[in-house]
Amino acid sequence: MTTLDLTAGPNPGLGTWPARRARISPDRTALLDPSRSLTYAELADRTARYAGALRRLGVGPGDRVAYLGVNAVEVFETFFAAWLLGAIAVPLNYRLSGPEIRYMLDDSGASVLVHSADTDALVGAAAPLPDGLRVLAVQPASCPANGLDYEGEIAEGPALEAEPPVALDDPALILYTSGTTGRPKGAVLTHGSLTWNTVNFLAHMDVLSTDRALGIAPLFHCVGISQVTLPTLFKGGSVELMPKVEPGLVLDRVSTARITSFSAVPTMLQMMCEHPNWDTADLSSLTLVQYGGSPVQERVARAWLDRGVRLIQGYGMTEASPGVYMATYEGALAHPTAVGVPHFFTDVALLRDGRPGPVEGEPAELLVRGPHVASGYWNRPEETEASFVDGQWFRTGDVLRADDDGWAHVVDRVKDMYISGGENVYPAEVEAVAVQLDAVANCAVVGVADLRWGEVGAAYVQVREGASLTEAELRAHLQANLARYKVPRYIELVPELPRNATGKIRRVELRQRAADEHSSTHDDKAVFSVRPEGRS
Repeated sequence: MTTLDLTAGPNPGLGTWPARRARISPDRTALLDPSRSLTYAELADRTARYAGALRRLGVGPGDRVAYLGVNAVEVFETFFAAWLLGAIAVPLNYRLSGPEIRYMLDDSGASVLVHSADTDALVGAAAPLPDGLRVLAVQPASCPANGLDYEGEIAEGPALEAEPPVALDDPALILYTSGTTGRPKGAVLTHGSLTWNTVNFLAHMDVLSTDRALGIAPLFHCVGISQVTLPTLFKGGSVELMPKVEPGLVLDRVSTARITSFSAVPTMLQMMCEHPNWDTADLSSLTLVQYGGSPVQERVARAWLDRGVRLIQGYGMTEASPGVYMATYEGALAHPTAVGVPHFFTDVALLRDGRPGPVEGEPAELLVRGPHVASGYWNRPEETEASFVDGQWFRTGDVLRADDDGWAHVVDRVKDMYISGGENVYPAEVEAVAVQLDAVANCAVVGVADLRWGEVGAAYVQVREGASLTEAELRAHLQANLARYKVPRYIELVPELPRNATGKIRRVELRQRAADEHSSTHDDKAVFSVRPEGRS
């Protein structure tokens, strides 16, 4: 892997980019939301004054500054001001409960909490707040008890004149994982992590200073921060932030604002192409629509392709800032189900017999190494050590296989695989077959204990609105396309699947549900239930 020495001098990474970008294109629009718009010069000025205000409030290098609220200009202002001081930004998930927010404030040791008016009630529910925490309210009039006036503090400043040294290895972000199992843990991304992820993205995709990106993914999520968004700002383009993501509103902004790019999860792509305004929306300005998190359904991809928009699939995780693999324009059509090829400054391997090995042969757990990989988990040295092989290869927990040409396919999560009658079953494979039926909106398969076979599958199937589906139709489709042992024993139609704040299916909840209903039984309590074919 080739590396470059970017460590010379103070602030070599993205931490000082607002000021530097302002010198190149001061009058271009940098950030906008429904409330306001900032040029690069205005953003640089406000960031310097904001950093001065935070310093006046006692924030210094290594301190944590938390932000709680929907996507808005203030989120990036908080990031950049904290980074100018060498402090660490901690974006919090506004879809969580008060106790969960309190836990993250305690765990990160944040000294400042900035929050928008839409989270006033959530801040109240997190009480009592940690001792010594300073609170800045973006709109204090709506909740005067919540502390300092955001705009007033920035106006008072003073503008930061001397920036402390910030190196690529210094922490920039603490991003809490979704917490689908146990307590959430904070992945620590350094300035180098963000810088190299941006370089990787720009090496992989064309981004122009004239681009206008739409910030759909929440900014407490690594995809919202790093994919499309930071690369567009790095190039001097504009980023419009959406506080509330509705499919019709996204289509409208793409049409009227001539949006060129955005990143989204497959669920949002599906909701947009099923919206009443889909056929009339003008999508001609789009040059990049990136998605990840799970494969897109064939009918959804076909709908976008029919509109002249090519979808680019990517694969990554918070701990990789997040990019690891991404498809290319040239190869996407020939590899419709693949996540692409590795980013330029990314090394990949497969874990075999406890050691890194080539990405070829049978599927195995993916290992990732590179300058964009997180330094570890906040205040969790044992979990950090356990997450790396040889101290340098991050264990993704995902099973991957690669074609001879290097294009990769994510088979499943290691922990999601179950063993039925001695055979490995990867739920993602079963789910991909299920959603081939147009009537199936989504499907999730989990393993459940069985006295005879060790484990069998339980499928939870969401039928698309307005469509009809029978158990016989679904089971016949699965049996025609899968080995018999892969066909789930239990099939249940559900109105919707449980998801976390980032749109991922909460498999822990489904596993518990399946265990409660079906574990170690051979009766027919499920909505639809048959024995695995070929077993007696």
